[in-house]
Amino acid sequence: MYVILGATGNIGSVITNALLAKGEKVRVVGRGANKLQPFVDKGGIPFPAEIRDVAALTKALEGARAAFLLIPPDLSSPDYRAAQDEKSDALAAAVQASGLKYAVNLSSIAAQLPSGTGPIAGLHSAETKLNRISSLHVLHLRPAYFMENELPAAELIRNMGIFGSALRPDLKIPLIATRDIGAYAAERLLKLDFSGKSTRELLGARDVTRTEITSIIGHAIGKPELAYVQFTYAQMEQALEQKGVTTKTAQMYVEMMRAFNDGIAVGEEPRSAANTTPTTFEQFAQEVFAAAYRGRAASA
Repeated sequence: MYVILGATGNIGSVITNALLAKGEKVRVVGRGANKLQPFVDKGGIPFPAEIRDVAALTKALEGARAAFLLIPPDLSSPDYRAAQDEKSDALAAAVQASGLKYAVNLSSIAAQLPSGTGPIAGLHSAETKLNRISSLHVLHLRPAYFMENELPAAELIRNMGIFGSALRPDLKIPLIATRDIGAYAAERLLKLDFSGKSTRELLGARDVTRTEITSIIGHAIGKPELAYVQFTYAQMEQALEQKGVTTKTAQMYVEMMRAFNDGIAVGEEPRSAANTTPTTFEQFAQEVFAAAYRGRAASA
């Protein structure tokens, strides 16, 4: 039996569906029983639990052949980094108590760095805690910047006619679709072809700049003239606060953007066939971003 934390998320749902399609027994863990029902309909075993609940999480992991682990994001938290540490403390305690032997853990590119990278530093801390469990074989997946991180820009385009962020227009970084992360994680869980403590970066199809991304999105939504605007860090922080996040959390996300701009938040692995994933940003823009943009526009 496999255990999937965050089973209802973009990545966890892909893993769960892939394992169920192979006829595997899968315990799906999430915060709400209702959200887990679609997987139950396919044969999944529901286990509602909150990641800070060590006792519940221990029970969820007991008897598993392997598990997919992650620290769920929560932008509504008053102190995002403190919440990350609470969750990773609970996760490590539950893994230790449950006797889990194999895990694929969702981390991030640049998680080798202990600080200066905003929320990525919290994933470094989670890796460190799991690595201290001597009996656990764990593969830390370090994917690149999620393509899905671009989806909130649909509202910006609709309201202001621009695409923008605090990232430099010429900054060339790898972007990855979450479905590719899920597919890779499912494959490694099925094979269990790793041992000890290891990492694997996942770098998407290729590196792209903000300027390239803007052009691709513009053509996908029928606005080829779409322009990219680089916001100042202060403007970015203010925009995040207007979305309801605390100043402390906004500053942390701006720190991450600064780390990307300054070339600090980078990976350690050269691009190769092993860490290159199939979905291009052109595909994502056509299949996902354009649909999100048109959906919002239709509901406006």
